[in-house]
Amino acid sequence: MTPQELYSSPARCRRLAAASPALGSPTGAAPPLLFWLLLLAGLAGVPRAQKGTQPHSIKIEGDITLGGLFPVHSRGPAGVACGEIKKEKGIHRMEAMLYALDQINSDPDLLPNITLGARILDTCARDTYALEQSLTFVQALIQKDNSDVRCSNGEPPIIPEPERVVGVIGASGSSVSIMVANVLRLFAIPQISYASTAPELSDNSRYEFFSRVVPPDSYQAQAMVDIVKAMGWNYVSTLASEGNYGESGVEAFVQISRETGGLCIAQSIKIPREPKLGEFDKLINRLMETSNARGVIIFANEDDIKRVLEASKKANLTGHFVFVGSDSWGAKSSPIQDLEDVAEGAVTILPKRASIDGFDQYFISRSLENNRRNIWFAEFWEDDFKCKLTRPGVKYDSSRRKCTGEERISRESSYEQEGKVQFVIDAVYAMAHAIHSMHIDLCPGYMGICDKMDPVEGRMLLQYIRSVNFNGSAGTGVMFNENGDAPGRYDIFQYQISNVTNPGYRVIGQWTNHLRLNEDEMQWNGGDVRIPDSVCSFPCEPGERKKMVKGVPCCWHCELCDGYQYQLDEFNCDTCPMDMRPLVNRTGCRPTPIIKLEWSSPWAIIPVFLAILGILATSGCICTFIRFNDTPIVRASGRELSYVLLTGIFLIYLITFLMIAEPSSGVCASRRMLLGLGMCISYSAMLTKTNRIYRIFEQGKVAVSPPKFISPGSQLVITFILISVQVLAVFIWFGVDPPHTIIDYEEQKPPNPEFARGVLKCDMSDLSLILCLSWSIVLMITCTVYAIKSRGVPETFNEAKPIGFTMYTTCIVWLAFVPIFFGTAQSTEKMFIQTTTLTVSMSLSATVSLGMLYIPKVYVIIFHPEQNVQKRKRSLKAVVQAVTVSSIKEKEKTNGAKMVPDRSQ
Repeated sequence: MTPQELYSSPARCRRLAAASPALGSPTGAAPPLLFWLLLLAGLAGVPRAQKGTQPHSIKIEGDITLGGLFPVHSRGPAGVACGEIKKEKGIHRMEAMLYALDQINSDPDLLPNITLGARILDTCARDTYALEQSLTFVQALIQKDNSDVRCSNGEPPIIPEPERVVGVIGASGSSVSIMVANVLRLFAIPQISYASTAPELSDNSRYEFFSRVVPPDSYQAQAMVDIVKAMGWNYVSTLASEGNYGESGVEAFVQISRETGGLCIAQSIKIPREPKLGEFDKLINRLMETSNARGVIIFANEDDIKRVLEASKKANLTGHFVFVGSDSWGAKSSPIQDLEDVAEGAVTILPKRASIDGFDQYFISRSLENNRRNIWFAEFWEDDFKCKLTRPGVKYDSSRRKCTGEERISRESSYEQEGKVQFVIDAVYAMAHAIHSMHIDLCPGYMGICDKMDPVEGRMLLQYIRSVNFNGSAGTGVMFNENGDAPGRYDIFQYQISNVTNPGYRVIGQWTNHLRLNEDEMQWNGGDVRIPDSVCSFPCEPGERKKMVKGVPCCWHCELCDGYQYQLDEFNCDTCPMDMRPLVNRTGCRPTPIIKLEWSSPWAIIPVFLAILGILATSGCICTFIRFNDTPIVRASGRELSYVLLTGIFLIYLITFLMIAEPSSGVCASRRMLLGLGMCISYSAMLTKTNRIYRIFEQGKVAVSPPKFISPGSQLVITFILISVQVLAVFIWFGVDPPHTIIDYEEQKPPNPEFARGVLKCDMSDLSLILCLSWSIVLMITCTVYAIKSRGVPETFNEAKPIGFTMYTTCIVWLAFVPIFFGTAQSTEKMFIQTTTLTVSMSLSATVSLGMLYIPKVYVIIFHPEQNVQKRKRSLKAVVQAVTVSSIKEKEKTNGAKMVPDRSQ
């Protein structure tokens, strides 16, 4: 079909020309890609014009036209561009621009004699659709070539000049603003957004014509990080709607949290642009994989927010997640409608704003009659009042009541000013102030638009926009930095339904470069005032160290500092010094209690009792022997050695008190000296006695002359020589290692440090104690050997057999002592058991000696004095002969031979 055939009538020719964007090349140095994009969009407009349909838009006549982009409708399902009408985010904001234009046009001081007009388009919250719509703004900047176009009568078509848009107010979503900004910058058209907060838009090299009256998400992300930390959270998840706003916001949040430290991201989930059925249920299940991360940071559009809340309620997780929402949530009621219980406790952020009373009065006065310029107002009316208007070509729905037109906003319907209304008004005023300043400079004293502003040069207008500084509709300053960003000022809200005095969104803090949060005014699910936990790991108890989970700095396992360890710092345990034990909570160390064997201890009472009895008995024997010193029994027992032996027995009993006494240098020295000395004295005397008896009778077998060194003096000399060996060894020990006390912290160191004790003791090890007694043991064994050899001597002639019995019994006592003493070396009661065992063994050995050798004599002396008389003396030869005969008889009896008496005598 030729162009001539296509344009069959002048009227149709005019209609087509008005509907179709021009097919030419953009002015300036526009890239070929954009040219073909515009060309395809223009071609796509041809069939739409042929069908008699046009993109919906609001046209306000004026000397200077501003563009407007608003999400009047929500994003439609797959394959459908637009969905349901958005009352707050769409109609409220769009009406705010119309209100601002009315105020400016009626202000005699701002742009006098200049009327601002508008071309307002619906973006349907979809970036691709918004791009197609925004091509309307650049039509006038495209050079047109219509030389080949002719009407049916051969005349050129009548093509009206499209309006020239000098600046654009919008868009709302960051992804939409980015898409539109990429086109507008090519045609040098300034753009001021009232809601786009993506940090990416701060890049002046890519979006040089973009400005905004709201702070970027980099400020918002910092504020949200500060809020999370103020609540004590360190483990959160993030949700982001696919697109620049959501992804850039979460990226900024993650980046700031990484830089500041102390905050970990459990999961970072992206909500698809076109979510499939069940997508949000899967999303909630993913969040529950890290259920400890109850805090959820959400940068999403309100449609996605609502679906997240619905999925949480469906999963029966009401009250589990605590949401921290960005300004896209703010203080809106639409995302939480019918989901208030799920949203309870949500903390949201919104650029600092105020309700504009003038707009409230303007909006609630809108009706079907006085607001015909808003082509979407009828649709809003139906949705707001839940009624149906009768419109040509639209079938009436009998299930809904018919609108009367007499309804009034806020009377028959609820009304609350949308949060971004203030910023829409400020954006329009910023554009107006910039044009006003430009008019003053370029057209001084000129009424209306002068030639220098026809057309308005976009790059110059941008400079005036960046220079504005005025008080906005809420009384706060409106200004831009070099990147076109507004300063960061935020209100912090919390949604509370348990607050009986003021349910709904409540201001709980502010953020202007730093956070001021009133935690006392915060309420959570069910009215709880305690801030919910959102941590990977709870703080460790005192005395526990953190064992970090690899790759997740906010997650750790708590390990108790066990044994004798204490908590050195947050991540390490250390062992207490030798003389200390950990505190009960293991946060430090405390001195280990020092103990010693107390006199009142059961371990001491028994040895002391035995020692006292022994001392009394020994003292009684000594006194008896002294009193009856010249009696036969005393003289026959060998007075000199008996006194020496009794002295040794007395010292053996006495050592018990030194072993129990509190250790000191003097006590330790006395222990070293007397521990082995008493036994040494006793066994030296007994050894000398048994040796004398053995030598006498052995000598008598071969000769009648007595052996040497059997006199009392010689016996004492031999005894003291044996004793001197012990004394000399002890003094050598004193020189090599002077006696001193020590505190043994290893002896009573059980696994439980609460029972640990330091033992005050002398510096005598088990080995040194045995060495101290070793000489006495040698004497004891030697004496036992002589006692065995002298066992054939008649007991009427000597003490060999009592001494023998004494040594046998003593050996048994000490054989029992050794396993008990060394078998308890690992016991925590070692000191008590060993001390008691040693003292009791020594007392028993002394008691055996005393009982076998002297108690019978004392008994005879005291109770049978008639037996303590002088018997007939016998010569040594007679004694030896008697012993010899006795020995022969024993041998014959053993061999079974019969003895024949010698009758020759």
